[in-house]
Amino acid sequence: MKNLAPFGATAGRILLALIFVIAGYYKIVGYDGAAGFMEKFGVPSILLPLVIVTELGGGLALIAGWQTKIAAFFLAGFTIVTALIFHTDFANHVQYLFFVKNLPIAGGLLVLMAHGPGPMAMDTRAAPS
Repeated sequence: MKNLAPFGATAGRILLALIFVIAGYYKIVGYDGAAGFMEKFGVPSILLPLVIVTELGGGLALIAGWQTKIAAFFLAGFTIVTALIFHTDFANHVQYLFFVKNLPIAGGLLVLMAHGPGPMAMDTRAAPS
């Protein structure tokens, strides 16, 4: 199993990042809907470009393994804040599931922040031997 660790770390990092890349993409193609959703919860839609950069940029950084610990830290915080703002209607089963889903995603990001991207990453290749 130890031989599979580099592949597991890479696959895990990429799978964790995909939710952010996909969400960022859909916010671009559905910009007005995303802006309206934010406004509905009292979040100014002027922040939407920052949300897109955070999701898309942070997700792509994780996929590449570039500035992984920093990207994971910010995405973990972003994920927790989003859960607290948008997904606290626990009477709505879907929102409850979104809230509960966000917690382990943040946890996985914090593990990534603590342990780094693994050997198959830009961060690792750039590090001096």
